[in-house]
Amino acid sequence: MKVATTAIAKTVAILAVGALALTGCTYESEKLDRPVGGASAAPFDQNSVKLDPALAAQLPEQIKNRGTLIVGSNTEYPPAESLDSNGNATGYDIEMITAIAKKLGLKTEVQSAEFTGILPALGPKYDVGISSFTITQERLKNVNMVSFLNVGTTWAVQKGNPQNVDLNNICGLSIGVQTGTTQEDPDLSGRNAQCKAEGKAPIDVVTLKNQTDITTRLINGSIAAMTADSPITGYAIAQTNGKVEKLSNAYDQAPQGIAVAKSDLAFAELIKKALDALKEDGSYKKILDSWGSGDSAIDSFQVNPEVN
Repeated sequence: MKVATTAIAKTVAILAVGALALTGCTYESEKLDRPVGGASAAPFDQNSVKLDPALAAQLPEQIKNRGTLIVGSNTEYPPAESLDSNGNATGYDIEMITAIAKKLGLKTEVQSAEFTGILPALGPKYDVGISSFTITQERLKNVNMVSFLNVGTTWAVQKGNPQNVDLNNICGLSIGVQTGTTQEDPDLSGRNAQCKAEGKAPIDVVTLKNQTDITTRLINGSIAAMTADSPITGYAIAQTNGKVEKLSNAYDQAPQGIAVAKSDLAFAELIKKALDALKEDGSYKKILDSWGSGDSAIDSFQVNPEVN
């Protein structure tokens, strides 16, 4: 993945390996900053985003009167969403929704939440959800989603692959994945069903709420491999100073989206229009590039796109 300059990045110590037990506990989630190393991108300047009065006029009255867009996000999935060393939400998802809000004349309030609790709370608690949500038929039954990225799945192992993980033969191995992701289900669940059907040992699926805890366990060797969205795996590799390496190229490319309550189709359409405006003024691509994720950009945005 492309990464930003060291001049604008903080040095990150992702893990204190020796101080952690190898099994039987949940590791403390790490707070990671902008990618380190390389020289191809600069941080995005939110002050460059200009209000679009015509779009702002289309806001729902409740949000317009409040003046703040309330966002639900699982801030433990860098570089898409995480907390920086000051406890502030950051990442390309966070910067994208912040730019959308600014285009609509709104401030942004990001509330950290468990991944699986965001979509059910859209409407009563959150105006939008942005948290690396792959757009699936099942999710579209319950919420509106606006596509704005295309992301695949990539696996990682410890450097040198000491447990000799073969992606085509992971039966009996301990594999880490974040709870509620498409990597957990249907990918790992499907692979596990195949193991059982062939009479092989089942996969030991280690599912945790926070992706950074999964990365920590991979470094410590208490899991054999991890699977996540391709930008997240790439970021983990960049931030662990060579302790983690890629096992697979990205597969199952699929759109990710911003989620809005099922009853708020007009608001979802407005989010799409704001994204169109950000793409036209160049902000959309600059945000992704600043996090080394420009390869995930798409040519056009859709509300409730058809997906397999």
